[in-house]
Amino acid sequence: MMITATELKANVGRYLERAATEDVYVTKNGKVIATISSPARDKQAILDSLVGIAESNPLTLEQAREERMSRQ
Repeated sequence: MMITATELKANVGRYLERAATEDVYVTKNGKVIATISSPARDKQAILDSLVGIAESNPLTLEQAREERMSRQ
């Protein structure tokens, strides 16, 4: 959602509530000057981005050491 700085000033409470469920972009003279977002949503986005990165069969500490030594 995009709003003007003037609209934010007039209705700050409304937009703080909306920021819990969606990002609110504040504009001034047609340019985005700020974003209001929920910290909880940011954490969820980070967690979602990590899904699938870790291998399903992680190495043991000893296997990781052996692999590191073989690369040197």
